[in-house]
Amino acid sequence: MPTKVKPRRTKAEQREETLGHILDAAEYLFGLRGLYGVTLKEVAAQANTHTSLLHYYFADKKAMFDAVFARRAGVTADRRSVALDEYMKGRVDPPSVEGILRAYLDTDLDLYMTGGEGWRNYAALGAQVAMAPEWGAKLFDTHFDPVVRKMIGLLKLALPNCPEEDLFWGYHFVSGVLVHSLARTGRIDVLSDGLCQSSDFDAIKARMARFLAFGFEGICRDRAEERSQRSTK
Repeated sequence: MPTKVKPRRTKAEQREETLGHILDAAEYLFGLRGLYGVTLKEVAAQANTHTSLLHYYFADKKAMFDAVFARRAGVTADRRSVALDEYMKGRVDPPSVEGILRAYLDTDLDLYMTGGEGWRNYAALGAQVAMAPEWGAKLFDTHFDPVVRKMIGLLKLALPNCPEEDLFWGYHFVSGVLVHSLARTGRIDVLSDGLCQSSDFDAIKARMARFLAFGFEGICRDRAEERSQRSTK
């Protein structure tokens, strides 16, 4: 039988493959050392290419970093938005706090558990961005505000008597717990003498949403009791 000849890739396909390879290399390095801890020369070496090719695709290092972050940000934001919609679909009873958090958090954790090393590198990158107040918050605002606001809107349905500021503080703590977990610093490994592993996303997924749900419910219950006591005085 004649050997099948693979069709030649178009120049656009070749450029797309090269760009993906560069983004993978940059993602790995930026996840380790952040924006300022990596040079274009190091990215080129990691990607086994020349720095001149990086300048062909990107105006500067920050533009490359933004592209690396944006590549997966849309995927995770869209997945969480869909998960929240699916959780509410056809629902008659009010949503539960834990149910909302599981749709928002577990969907994201699934990517890092099953998406391969690229997604785990992106998890570390997200932690780096979260710790960059000068420009990191802007990236989160741009890519994640819509899905965050959707989640907070659902929490208002689950906790209708909770002061709005407590819902936003609750999200603040949710974000901190998630980012710290995605950073995989190894801190818990040392503290627990190996009993827990920071890379054990299965263990994190089994506990995170439920733990945080108790926090939301507890603070809102306490605030309700405070208002009740003030009203009876």
